[in-house]
Amino acid sequence: MKIIHCADIHLDSAMTSSIDPQTARIRRGEILRNFERIVDYAASVGAEAILIAGDLFDSQNISELTRNTLLHCIASNPGIAFFYLRGNHDEHFCLNQLNCSGKIPFNLIFFGKEWGCYECGSVSIYGAELSDESRDFYDVLNPDPDRINIVMLHGQLSEHPDSVDYGIDINRLRGKNIDYLALGHIHSHSEGSLDDRGIYSYPGCPEGRGFDECEGEHGLMLLEIDVDNHSVAHTFIPFENRRLYSVTADVTGCMTTKEMISAAAEALVESGCDSSSLVKLVLTGELDPECEKDISYLSAAFCDKYFYFRAIDQTRIKINIEDYLFDESLKGEFVRTVSSDDSLSEDDKAVIVRYGLRALAGEEADLFCG
Repeated sequence: MKIIHCADIHLDSAMTSSIDPQTARIRRGEILRNFERIVDYAASVGAEAILIAGDLFDSQNISELTRNTLLHCIASNPGIAFFYLRGNHDEHFCLNQLNCSGKIPFNLIFFGKEWGCYECGSVSIYGAELSDESRDFYDVLNPDPDRINIVMLHGQLSEHPDSVDYGIDINRLRGKNIDYLALGHIHSHSEGSLDDRGIYSYPGCPEGRGFDECEGEHGLMLLEIDVDNHSVAHTFIPFENRRLYSVTADVTGCMTTKEMISAAAEALVESGCDSSSLVKLVLTGELDPECEKDISYLSAAFCDKYFYFRAIDQTRIKINIEDYLFDESLKGEFVRTVSSDDSLSEDDKAVIVRYGLRALAGEEADLFCG
């Protein structure tokens, strides 16, 4: 028997905090198509169930396209049972938002705040939403030791669950005859031992949405259950359509934009990103106040090479006041005046000196602002 475990799909995520609105619109469509690909993959490997361990949606606002596509995928695959456990982003979700035709597909199965249990042959699938209302939440979970038991939860495993948001008490799940703990909420893949019998796994989100989700590959878990030997083999399957990269380029010592472009190009090649990637380039290091730097020009050198590209300037200006102490030019007087102004922070002094020196060199401000 094969089962797919996925989580944190975040359909209809806005994503505009990380990328521009037009790119975000394209990405929303790609994430929806990624869900279709997951269902197609499940059908191709003969999976009998798909476990969605929370945050199927990003908010309570679901577009008609998403709702109709989701229902079509589920209804078109009657041989697959879809087990859906709401996560923290789904908490205001209403079933009627999916019910566009007046009927939820029979193979879409929901869990609530009380433990639910569904049997698929010799496999029992348990699930419940985390709740503060029930103090005996863990105590009432008692899977049959003679069956293969899968438990679905959405939250963060912890030895001290009260110290984290949506904490799951791992200690109270040990010794519960759990063979596989299917988790959601953490957006990167991780897994480990639960106890002598079972394991836990976070598949992570199948498609990264922002540059805070760059670490590692994104995908889903394929479970292969051997009833005769009472075993659950699990394999992580990379499944993202595009990868996101946050690349740091140290441009210390560069005096021109072209030199910075060369340093950035080397860092981008080393990162392994390709033309399908979303890339955030972070420029770091110390620069001479008289260096020529144009972030817009630098960005233009790369924006056509990737699906999405954005450059962030986090460089600092290195000012050696000693270099200007005996400079009798207007430039020297300007630097000494700014440096002696106690009302300015060191960062503000650096910015003012940079702008001033470039202006004294005859360049317009918009040529060197980052």
